[in-house]
This record gives sequence, structure tokens and C-alpha cells, in this order.
Amino acid sequence: MKLFYVYILKCSDNSYYTGITNNIERRLQEHNSDKNLFAYTFLRKPTKLVWFEKFTTPHEAIAKEKQLKGWSRKKKEALINNNWDDLVKLSQNYTDIKKSSTSSD
Repeated sequence: MKLFYVYILKCSDNSYYTGITNNIERRLQEHNSDKNLFAYTFLRKPTKLVWFEKFTTPHEAIAKEKQLKGWSRKKKEALINNNWDDLVKLSQNYTDIKKSSTSSD
């Protein structure tokens, strides 16, 4: 069975890079190589794998990658650190949060 990986790298400038691959070891080597001058990680080496998830279909992996790319830095860090309470808080709709805090005043 072919697996697909969605991953988050922490770069040397403390930024995060989110990607997808079917060979995580090869892809990590590519991120830390000098082959692609125009890659996001080229000037941000070394990179470190801080999170990944396996998928059995490319469609699921692509959907997860797109989801993560839309997340804030804080939300990604909550995922990386397995901080589920913060992840839930950061996932709430800000409009709903404001309504609930206003109605309780």
C-alpha cells in the first residue's frame, strides 16, 4: 500500500513549512540539499521535521495539507506540541467567541 505524508518542517529562521510527499525520508533530504535555489527552504536550512501524518490516498493528504496551510502559526504549534486544548480554542470561530463573551456580560 502506498502512503502519503503531510509534514511540517521547522526552518532555521523558526518559520514553518508544510508539504506533502510519498517518500518522507527522500523529501527531507531534498529540503536540506542545495539542489533547488528557488525552494522556500533553500535559505532556511537546516530544516527539522516536527510533525507528520500518514494517509492512504492522495486526496486525503492534499486536503490536510491545504487545511494546515490555512492555519495560524499558533494553531500549527498547538498541533506540533499535541496541545489539544489550545488547538480547540484556536479552532473556534472568532465571531462565535465574541458573541458568547458579549452575551455573558
